[in-house]
Amino acid sequence: MAYTVTPSRLQDVLLLEPQIFGDSRGFFYESFNARDFALATGLSVEFVQDNHSMSSQGVLRGLHYQIQHAQGKLVRVVRGEVFDVAVDLRKNSSTFGQWTGFHLSAENAKQVWVPPGFAHGFLVLSESAEFLYKTTDYWYPEFERTLLWNDPSLGIDWPLPSSLTAPLLAAKDAAGLPLSKAETF
Repeated sequence: MAYTVTPSRLQDVLLLEPQIFGDSRGFFYESFNARDFALATGLSVEFVQDNHSMSSQGVLRGLHYQIQHAQGKLVRVVRGEVFDVAVDLRKNSSTFGQWTGFHLSAENAKQVWVPPGFAHGFLVLSESAEFLYKTTDYWYPEFERTLLWNDPSLGIDWPLPSSLTAPLLAAKDAAGLPLSKAETF
């Protein structure tokens, strides 16, 4: 297997650790292999878009989702470190309204599978970070929604760098809706 898969505390969110081959020259690993992903996770997914973002320390992106054309995301960091969060927005799920978080970095090469029906976001912990994610559907801005990153009902424990008193947010992220007012699945 090219991946070690660890279930999270949220149904269907998975932490994947690729098999890394390294020596004094450097390292090599397959960051994605459809056959091995399906064998390791039991999922057959088709990715249609790859996204790459670079953000400075303290930037919080999210919590984003699409109410129609919901996207599954396979996320990873290729430079720096982030705290990555998924929130279950599936009303019929036993973990509806709950969150899980992971430290992802270029060093640990861990990946997270965030299935459709979840809001997703991340906070940059290092000086800067480059974040990559594959999606199972295209971006449709008219269907994009933002869940409020600091909604008290979610209680997300964001590990804000000590040099900052608040995260750096885009206007759409600052204007996110609390879970009680958000559209859900």
